[in-house]
Amino acid sequence: MPAQKSPTVALLNTADPTCQRHLRKLLARGENASEHVEKSVRDIIAVVKRRGDQAVCTYTHTFDHVRLTPQTLAVPPAELHAAFDSLPPVERRALQVAAQRITAFHRKQRQASWSYRDALGVTLGQRIAPLHRVGVYVPGGKAAYPSSVLMNVIPAKVAGVKEIVVVSPPSPQGYHPGILAAAHLAGAHAFFRIGGAQAVAALAYGTKTIPQVDKIVGPGNIYVATAKRLVFGQVDIDMIAGPSEVLVIADDSASPRDVAADMLSQAEHDELAAPLCLTTSESLAQAIIEAITEQLKTLQRAQIAATSMRRQGAVIVARDRNEVITLANAIAPEHLELAVKKPRSWLPHLHHAGAIFLGHLSTEPFGDYIAGPNHVLPTGGTARFSSPLGVYDFLKRTNIIEASSQAMTALGPHIVQLATMEGLEAHAQAVRYRLKTGSTHR
Repeated sequence: MPAQKSPTVALLNTADPTCQRHLRKLLARGENASEHVEKSVRDIIAVVKRRGDQAVCTYTHTFDHVRLTPQTLAVPPAELHAAFDSLPPVERRALQVAAQRITAFHRKQRQASWSYRDALGVTLGQRIAPLHRVGVYVPGGKAAYPSSVLMNVIPAKVAGVKEIVVVSPPSPQGYHPGILAAAHLAGAHAFFRIGGAQAVAALAYGTKTIPQVDKIVGPGNIYVATAKRLVFGQVDIDMIAGPSEVLVIADDSASPRDVAADMLSQAEHDELAAPLCLTTSESLAQAIIEAITEQLKTLQRAQIAATSMRRQGAVIVARDRNEVITLANAIAPEHLELAVKKPRSWLPHLHHAGAIFLGHLSTEPFGDYIAGPNHVLPTGGTARFSSPLGVYDFLKRTNIIEASSQAMTALGPHIVQLATMEGLEAHAQAVRYRLKTGSTHR
């Protein structure tokens, strides 16, 4: 059957030649910064570098409609604590359970320094140490994300980072208390009322009030993502995060209602999210689209979800399981759900995904909030080469080398030969001095 476009979401069939055009669009998904966006961000970074706090306050008023002074940029720790105490007990408990589970998972990722002594008496190793100061960007705008606070701050805390600085765009109505409460619970050391490219610039270069950090993590809009890309090298970054996405692989054991709900759970993030489904069953595909249409009627964020479904969503009918696997690996989704009879049998064949959810009960929101693994995941196909945020992102490695006289005697001539091959005479000379009689130290 030819590709169809329902009022809700595209129904594609790989047997139809026109489907390839739709698939190419899916594979090329992701939000790219226009020249206008990049120029705007470059200008913002330059002004923040030059004018510091004053620029940050001006941009906050311009973009977020909140008037600040350098003295009011920071949220006092007591205010974070008060926000936590003010939460209804059921909300406070939910945050605590999530934090406990996220902490337990990330403790498994801890790494230790190591060394060994080889046969020539050379001591070699790596020193593993936490970064000193990191910045965590927590998005605002369309929703409040206490879960993003936990997912970014806790791994840094587990890694042993000494200072964790949180920034999040303010609004005239103030912060959702869950954001401040999560920052307190996770152990953030400072919280600043700033967002957008100006926040990224302030973290990268520092101002009188906002400390310069070693690394910036956390998702944001296209301006934030572009700013992170442009300051990379001045500081480290986690990844260039794009719009959220999910790919559900479903067979005839799947519930159309559940698949539709999981696709909508990503579609409601924002209009650029990519909710996708792959199946070999045309009847299931039709039922999923009907369920999406029905569920949209009751969603609070229906307009956002419907736009996402219409622009980037698709239910794709493939010829067979092999084609499903090939397409899934090509798409390399942020979230990959296996709503199939024997999900573990699929696992060895699926090579590219930020996170894989096995079985009908493993809905993507389970991973978003409380399972434990990090929900900051590679998007836009970058799961081909990128990994979820973790403790390892907040560690640095230093190589340790201690030579011995035995090693210098045995290996020194090879070093001289290699340096001579490269035309680096001073390198060779540094070793020759140590090879001279009586110049090796014991």
